Amino acid sequence: MTSASIQKILIEFNLNGSSTQCTPLNSGLINDTYLVTEGDGQQYILQKINTQVFKNADILMDNISFSLPYLKAEDYALITFLTTKTGANYYVQNNGLWRMMTYIPNSTTYDTTTDPKTAFEAGRIISKFHQLLQNVNTAVYKDTLPKFHLLSHRKQEFRQALETANVDKLEVAESAILKAQHFIMVLQNLNTDGLPVRVCHNDTKLNNILFSESSEKALCLIDLDTIMKGYFFYDFGDAVRTVVNNAPEDERQHKLIRFDKTLFASFVDGLASNGSLLTSSEKESLPLGTVFMPFIHGLRALTDYLNNNKYYKVTYENQNLDRCLSLFNFAEKALDQKDFMARYIRHAFE
Repeated sequence: MTSASIQKILIEFNLNGSSTQCTPLNSGLINDTYLVTEGDGQQYILQKINTQVFKNADILMDNISFSLPYLKAEDYALITFLTTKTGANYYVQNNGLWRMMTYIPNSTTYDTTTDPKTAFEAGRIISKFHQLLQNVNTAVYKDTLPKFHLLSHRKQEFRQALETANVDKLEVAESAILKAQHFIMVLQNLNTDGLPVRVCHNDTKLNNILFSESSEKALCLIDLDTIMKGYFFYDFGDAVRTVVNNAPEDERQHKLIRFDKTLFASFVDGLASNGSLLTSSEKESLPLGTVFMPFIHGLRALTDYLNNNKYYKVTYENQNLDRCLSLFNFAEKALDQKDFMARYIRHAFE
């Protein structure tokens, strides 16, 4: 985007485009994000939603609008969206959907951690998010990404990719394909019968949690694009995969990938600090959910690799394959810790 193009968008959000600075933020894999700074120092976050991924971006913004009135508490920071000249909370330009939200000053995010306090705070803010949303009417929420974490759907996409993929790619990915087929069998045992349907964030990796730079307390969850119905183990497993492992998602040296029991215990302690939120069946689903989430992300990365990298941003040809193998490796390590996780979860919530 040129500076002039962005200035036109800022004007639509009632900002003075000529007196602002706009700095790209490059951490996201899907959307384009910018930090906007006005002449008086006021800052905002400007995002262009990837409408190739989020084909129902208006539904996405509706789900966020349903949630935000509930997501405010003394220990949960409020995020607000700026409205346009027409009163909408997003602006459409040349098939691109733009939105602006308040920036929380003196805040930061972490891709990984080695600090038990950070792990505790991650658990605390995720359970607070669910606590605040536990009484909302789930019927008003629509699926922005239908079947997002549904294993049967991801399995079907994977098998279709196997049928159409380049022969060379199939050969390079042979090990990953075999691992995928193994985990698909293992995860058939994850039974969702009897699990309550909640409003979930659905993308609770650690860098989607905002922390205070001064107090190091977790402030709120960000990147709310995937708020929709789901099961609690989605948010639990997705957080654990980035909280207890400080290797990057595309780590190629698998010996650096680990399951840190101390960080896991701190995360669960934080989760339990907001009181009894989960049903017995939900607690029982969490250990295998911790295997499920890295696997499902890995399967999506493998499928995208076989489909020539249409979904995730990549900086080199085999990055999605590296993501897949790294995620599968963590899923293996999580599976080895399934009994430990079950014991600790019972201990923490008792």
